[in-house]
Amino acid sequence: MKKLILSIAILASGVSTYAITNNVSPETSINILMNDGFTEISAEELPATITTAVQKDFPSATITKAYVNTNGQYKLELTADEASHTVYADKDGNWLEESAVK
Repeated sequence: MKKLILSIAILASGVSTYAITNNVSPETSINILMNDGFTEISAEELPATITTAVQKDFPSATITKAYVNTNGQYKLELTADEASHTVYADKDGNWLEESAVK
């Protein structure tokens, strides 16, 4: 009988260790800020060639944000049909692939 009670006590203590919660919280957080070389400008500052290209190729889109880099390349955030798209163009209104942007 003593062995039975001792066995139950050992099993109960073993099972109760799994019920302990581990309240370890992270000590630090990591914040990543990426600078892609573009600075924000107003849509009114865009060259006429770019606004004309947007009106021609994306007639239902509106320019929500515009950015320019030092190479004269423009990053445009367009909203059309409740969806947001990012496109790139050079100063002459030619569309660029994202990989071609420097």
